[in-house]
Order: sequence, then C-alpha cells, then structure tokens
Amino acid sequence: MFLGAHVSIAGGLEKAFMRGEALGCEAIQIFSKNQRRWVAKPITEEEAKLFKETWRKSSVETVTIHDSYLINLASPKKDSLEKSREAFLEEMRRAQVLGVPHLVFHPGAHQGAGEEEGLRRIAEGLNIFLEKVKGVMPVLETTAGQGTNLGYRFEQLRFVMDLVDDPKRVGVCLDTCHIVAAGYDMRTEKSYEKMVEELDQVVGLENVHVIHLNDCRSELGSRVDRHEHIGQGNIGLEGFRLLLNDERFKGRPMLLETPGGEEWYAKNLEVLRGLLEK
Repeated sequence: MFLGAHVSIAGGLEKAFMRGEALGCEAIQIFSKNQRRWVAKPITEEEAKLFKETWRKSSVETVTIHDSYLINLASPKKDSLEKSREAFLEEMRRAQVLGVPHLVFHPGAHQGAGEEEGLRRIAEGLNIFLEKVKGVMPVLETTAGQGTNLGYRFEQLRFVMDLVDDPKRVGVCLDTCHIVAAGYDMRTEKSYEKMVEELDQVVGLENVHVIHLNDCRSELGSRVDRHEHIGQGNIGLEGFRLLLNDERFKGRPMLLETPGGEEWYAKNLEVLRGLLEK
C-alpha cells in the first residue's frame, strides 16, 4: 500500500513531487493539465524528461493521473461525445508521454438516454483508446450515482469491462466516499467484509488498481457525492482502519481527495497513519 494524495502541478508538472514529498506521500495523483479546460499545450520532450527525472529521484513511488471532469464518455449528444473522446485520447497520450501507468476517470453520465446505452458508449470509447495508446490503463472510478452518473454499482463497471476487447487493460478505482453514498456499507467489520466480497465476486480484487480515501459527508445510499475529512464523515475511522490494513489491497496507491486540498492533507494523512497496524 502506498499512501498519498492528489497534489497540484502549479508551476510545472514536476512540482507535484515536491508537494508530495513535503507531505510524506509514497503516492500522488495529479491532473496532467488544467482540468477545467478541454485543451492544453502538448507536453514537450523537455517537460516529460524533467518529470521522469524528478520522479526517479523522488521518494514518491507511484503516480496516477485523473482526467478532466469535463469529459463525459457516456454522453448521448454526438458533439459532446466526440469532444469527450478526443479529450480522453489526449489524456491517455499525456499519461503515456509521462510514463504514468494509470488514468483514473469518472465513467460518465447517460443524461437520460438510459444506463445500458451509456455504459455501452463508455466501452466503445475504451476500445478506441486502447487500440491507439499502449502502456496506459484507463481506470473506471466508482461513483456515488448522483444524477445520471454511471458506475455506482459494481455490476456497471463489470458490464463495461466485459465489453472491452481486452478487459485486463482496464482497471477499477475504489472511492470510499462514493461507494458509501452509493449504498455499499464499510463502516463495521461485518459490512466491510460483505462489501469486499461483493467487489471481488463482481469486479475481481485483482482489477482494483487505485483507491481514493475520502470520508463521506452524505448518508449511506443517498447517492449524493460529498467528500469529508477522514473520521469526520459517515464512514468513520473503523472503515478506514479495515481498508488500510487489508492485505488484499497491498501494493495499491491509496490517495486522499479530501476537502481543502493540500492544506488539510497533512492532518488527514496523520489520521490515516495512526490507523496502520504494521
């Protein structure tokens, strides 16, 4: 398990490592560009080289990229879908250039077209991307299911994976806030074990490549996506203790996305480290 957080790339992509190290992170997650914009300047050869060199010298072990929140790979609107696919393909290429193996993304929202139709669009896009870009794994993030967002049931992630030509090239990101908001309980040992068993049976634990550590401000099953500081939400410390010490998730990056960004990460990381039993 590599503990860390989502950090800023302000001042240059390589600056993320400095921020991660200041927090004692073993893993970091970044946006590879301004996530509020569709396009960005291409990453130059010099920028990629500096990023890789800084990473090599850093105490940070793993890097994950999160795609732009603007992208909707389930959109039923032709223009929006094409724009989203172009943007995601560029995200894949940026990850490839930087040598980052995992690109986490929210599956998308069907916007009234229906869940199955939206899920099929996501899989169709993934087949296009995987044909064009090698060495980068798109990682489907579990969602709270707010609005028409897809990915709030493990079965939906499995449905997409089964439609991908090479399912082993697609992974899953388990977001603790999102799964609780979606109705998967992990607050007691009994409910946690039930959740993990279901995750294993439906998705396969071997396909969980990234974990987002966020407490949940909203109620269990509310389908409302509201992140909270560790131990201050409706998950509580016990759920995180169980997850952090679960050998079945050994070697995965576990990344904070709690409110307040880097200013609060130090406190949240301190709480998490206090839950480690080994």
